[in-house]
Amino acid sequence: MRLALEQAALAAERGEVPVGAVLVQGDQVIAVGSNAPIGDHDPTAHAEVMALRSAARRLGNYRLTDCRLYVTLEPCAMCSGAIFHARLSEVVYGAPDPKTGAAGSALDLYANRSINHQTLVRGGLMADECGQMLQAFFARRRAQQREGSGA
Repeated sequence: MRLALEQAALAAERGEVPVGAVLVQGDQVIAVGSNAPIGDHDPTAHAEVMALRSAARRLGNYRLTDCRLYVTLEPCAMCSGAIFHARLSEVVYGAPDPKTGAAGSALDLYANRSINHQTLVRGGLMADECGQMLQAFFARRRAQQREGSGA
């Protein structure tokens, strides 16, 4: 998760919401990703999707069945769908996302047994550190908006 936090920090430096992801096969890191929807002009460029794309290219297969994803924020429904299609064995996330989290916060796609692939999901790993990075980012953004509005 520390590597995922480093990716999140890179996203923040670019003005993106600080979310980072690391994809692991066995004990080897095979891909990393950080949020890039603003810079890439791509609403699908979430950290998880970026890591999945990179891993699939590296392995030459879109099925990543023996891989585990570490991500600093609970995956949204879009990312969860990509995770299911990639057939990841496990997702480990840091901070919960009460607004769009699809692993139990806003909804729980991982509990739906009618989905054709079941992925183990665990949340709360380094949740404080992950959440603090997000809170600090949005506090800075709100302060900048107040300064820019002349308030």
